[in-house]
Amino acid sequence: MGILDDKVAIVTGAGQGVGQGIALALADEGATVAVLGRTEAKLTATCELIAGRGGTAEPFTCDVSDLEAIPGQVEEIAGRLGGIDILVNNAYYGKYGPLLSMSDSDFQKGFQTGPFAAFAFMRACHPHMKERGGGNIVNLVTSAMVRWDPATYGAYAAAKQALRSLTRTAAAEWGPDGIRANSIAPHALSPGLKWWAETNPEAAEEFRKTIPLGYIGDCEQDIGKAVVALVSPAMRYLTGATVPLDGGQAFFG
Repeated sequence: MGILDDKVAIVTGAGQGVGQGIALALADEGATVAVLGRTEAKLTATCELIAGRGGTAEPFTCDVSDLEAIPGQVEEIAGRLGGIDILVNNAYYGKYGPLLSMSDSDFQKGFQTGPFAAFAFMRACHPHMKERGGGNIVNLVTSAMVRWDPATYGAYAAAKQALRSLTRTAAAEWGPDGIRANSIAPHALSPGLKWWAETNPEAAEEFRKTIPLGYIGDCEQDIGKAVVALVSPAMRYLTGATVPLDGGQAFFG
């Protein structure tokens, strides 16, 4: 028996990294997981990992930048899996770099795949969660929002700050419907960060030293399991919060 038995979860960007870690952790606690992402082979791999542990998951190819397609995709998932209880908005692809070198299209892409896509998923999932007596939304943001030196992270931080505000608003407006909405700001050894650390070992070691707990989080053990705790009944009174899953590196005032 798991604490999420009979729950249905959507996780975007679940083909690898943090999204995959969250999907695995949710499935381990009994949730049926809709695994969303752009690359079918990666989605299939995640679903096979879940099935190998005795869990249940189905892949759904999805490009979150296609905002008009999101409501229909949510309806398909709800129809095939029997409803929706948990939504994790993890997918994001935007650009990093100095503001003066950032094109309008690159800046806008971060908002389209970040807060715009998250809003489309949240709005489409709301009636399904309300019908089931409530639900949980978890949106992934970043400590770059409060970084002392946000140089080259400006567009990314701006999109994520918008998503953080959206999360807080949903918590306030949808609380009477039994829907909780929280954000997490994780540091985890995703494929991209792992590549950077291996390519830049000295810089990676200096980065690690800025984390009070002394290590970069594991996608499943440190991030995925924290999401499980966040959406569990034990946290039923927490909503509208931003939880920094970063080993104590950032301060969210």
